[in-house]
Amino acid sequence: MKSTATAVWTGGLKDGKGRVSPASGAFSETPYDFGKRFEGAAGPGTTPEELIAAAHAGCFSMAFSAELGKAGFTPEHVTTKATVTLEPVNGAPTVSSSHLEMSARIPGIDRAKFDEIAAGAKAGCPISRLLTAKITLDATLEG
Repeated sequence: MKSTATAVWTGGLKDGKGRVSPASGAFSETPYDFGKRFEGAAGPGTTPEELIAAAHAGCFSMAFSAELGKAGFTPEHVTTKATVTLEPVNGAPTVSSSHLEMSARIPGIDRAKFDEIAAGAKAGCPISRLLTAKITLDATLEG
Protein backbone atom coordinates (compact mmCIF):
# COMPACT_ATOMS: atom_id res chain seq x y z
CA MET A 1 0.00 0.00 0.00
CA LYS A 2 1.45 3.35 -1.03
CA SER A 3 -0.06 6.78 -0.50
CA THR A 4 1.09 9.93 -2.27
CA ALA A 5 0.63 13.65 -2.01
CA THR A 6 2.08 16.55 -3.95
CA ALA A 7 3.26 19.92 -2.68
CA VAL A 8 4.10 22.85 -4.95
CA TRP A 9 5.97 25.88 -3.55
CA THR A 10 6.52 29.14 -5.41
CA GLY A 11 8.70 32.02 -4.27
CA GLY A 12 11.09 32.49 -1.40
CA LEU A 13 10.69 31.06 2.09
CA LYS A 14 9.01 34.05 3.75
CA ASP A 15 7.15 35.55 0.78
CA GLY A 16 6.35 32.29 -1.01
CA LYS A 17 3.21 30.23 -1.05
CA GLY A 18 2.59 26.52 -1.22
CA ARG A 19 -0.28 24.19 -2.04
CA VAL A 20 -0.61 20.56 -1.02
CA SER A 21 -2.89 17.87 -2.47
CA PRO A 22 -3.18 14.15 -1.77
CA ALA A 23 -3.61 11.83 -4.74
CA SER A 24 -6.92 10.59 -3.27
CA GLY A 25 -8.56 13.97 -3.84
CA ALA A 26 -9.71 14.12 -0.20
CA PHE A 27 -8.69 17.78 -0.39
CA SER A 28 -7.09 19.76 -3.16
CA GLU A 29 -4.68 22.65 -3.47
CA THR A 30 -4.77 23.40 0.28
CA PRO A 31 -2.55 26.43 0.92
CA TYR A 32 0.35 26.67 3.34
CA ASP A 33 2.93 29.39 3.94
CA PHE A 34 5.66 30.67 6.25
CA GLY A 35 3.39 32.90 8.31
CA LYS A 36 0.94 30.16 9.18
CA ARG A 37 3.68 27.63 9.86
CA PHE A 38 6.21 29.66 11.85
CA GLU A 39 4.33 32.74 13.05
CA GLY A 40 0.88 31.34 13.81
CA ALA A 41 -0.80 33.58 11.22
CA ALA A 42 -4.56 33.25 10.91
CA GLY A 43 -6.39 32.41 7.74
CA PRO A 44 -7.10 29.43 5.56
CA GLY A 45 -4.59 26.70 4.97
CA THR A 46 -2.60 24.16 6.89
CA THR A 47 0.96 23.32 7.91
CA PRO A 48 2.99 20.15 7.43
CA GLU A 49 2.87 19.65 11.20
CA GLU A 50 -0.94 19.92 11.25
CA LEU A 51 -1.12 17.25 8.54
CA ILE A 52 1.19 15.02 10.60
CA ALA A 53 -1.04 15.61 13.65
CA ALA A 54 -4.14 14.60 11.68
CA ALA A 55 -2.39 11.49 10.37
CA HIS A 56 -1.15 10.51 13.84
CA ALA A 57 -4.57 11.01 15.48
CA GLY A 58 -6.32 8.96 12.80
CA CYS A 59 -3.70 6.23 12.76
CA PHE A 60 -3.66 5.85 16.54
CA SER A 61 -7.47 5.66 16.74
CA MET A 62 -7.48 2.84 14.19
CA ALA A 63 -4.56 1.00 15.84
CA PHE A 64 -6.23 1.28 19.26
CA SER A 65 -9.51 -0.07 17.87
CA ALA A 66 -7.66 -2.96 16.21
CA GLU A 67 -5.85 -3.87 19.45
CA LEU A 68 -9.13 -3.66 21.38
CA GLY A 69 -10.69 -6.09 18.90
CA LYS A 70 -7.84 -8.56 19.35
CA ALA A 71 -8.52 -8.45 23.10
CA GLY A 72 -12.26 -9.01 22.63
CA PHE A 73 -13.47 -5.42 23.10
CA THR A 74 -15.45 -3.20 20.74
CA PRO A 75 -15.30 0.55 21.37
CA GLU A 76 -18.44 2.65 21.08
CA HIS A 77 -16.11 5.48 20.07
CA VAL A 78 -12.46 6.51 20.17
CA THR A 79 -11.56 10.21 19.94
CA THR A 80 -7.90 11.18 19.58
CA LYS A 81 -6.25 14.59 19.42
CA ALA A 82 -2.58 14.80 18.38
CA THR A 83 -0.51 17.88 19.11
CA VAL A 84 2.66 18.04 17.05
CA THR A 85 5.29 20.47 18.38
CA LEU A 86 7.64 22.35 16.04
CA GLU A 87 10.41 24.14 17.92
CA PRO A 88 14.06 25.12 17.52
CA VAL A 89 16.51 22.35 18.37
CA ASN A 90 20.17 23.28 17.99
CA GLY A 91 19.08 26.30 15.95
CA ALA A 92 16.97 24.34 13.45
CA PRO A 93 13.17 24.04 13.31
CA THR A 94 12.44 20.50 14.48
CA VAL A 95 9.36 18.40 15.07
CA SER A 96 10.21 17.47 18.62
CA SER A 97 7.09 15.61 19.72
CA SER A 98 3.62 14.36 18.97
CA HIS A 99 1.38 14.19 22.02
CA LEU A 100 -1.72 12.01 21.80
CA GLU A 101 -4.82 12.67 23.91
CA MET A 102 -7.42 9.94 23.59
CA SER A 103 -10.77 9.27 25.16
CA ALA A 104 -12.91 6.24 24.47
CA ARG A 105 -16.07 4.49 25.58
CA ILE A 106 -15.44 0.75 25.74
CA PRO A 107 -18.00 -1.49 27.44
CA GLY A 108 -16.56 -4.05 29.87
CA ILE A 109 -12.91 -2.94 29.94
CA ASP A 110 -11.01 -2.19 33.15
CA ARG A 111 -8.44 0.59 33.52
CA ALA A 112 -5.38 -1.69 33.56
CA LYS A 113 -6.38 -3.41 30.31
CA PHE A 114 -7.30 -0.04 28.75
CA ASP A 115 -3.86 1.39 29.62
CA GLU A 116 -2.07 -1.73 28.36
CA ILE A 117 -3.87 -1.67 25.01
CA ALA A 118 -3.41 2.10 24.61
CA ALA A 119 0.35 1.82 25.22
CA GLY A 120 0.63 -0.97 22.68
CA ALA A 121 -1.33 1.01 20.09
CA LYS A 122 0.85 4.09 20.67
CA ALA A 123 4.01 2.07 20.07
CA GLY A 124 2.61 0.03 17.18
CA CYS A 125 0.73 2.68 15.20
CA PRO A 126 2.42 3.06 11.77
CA ILE A 127 2.60 6.86 12.10
CA SER A 128 4.23 6.53 15.55
CA ARG A 129 6.83 4.31 13.90
CA LEU A 130 7.16 6.73 10.95
CA LEU A 131 8.28 9.50 13.27
CA THR A 132 11.53 7.58 13.81
CA ALA A 133 11.81 6.11 10.31
CA LYS A 134 14.61 6.25 7.79
CA ILE A 135 13.94 9.01 5.26
CA THR A 136 15.01 8.57 1.63
CA LEU A 137 15.17 11.11 -1.21
CA ASP A 138 15.33 11.03 -4.99
CA ALA A 139 16.02 14.58 -6.28
CA THR A 140 15.87 15.76 -9.90
CA LEU A 141 17.18 19.13 -11.05
CA GLU A 142 15.08 20.28 -13.97
CA GLY A 143 16.97 21.98 -16.76
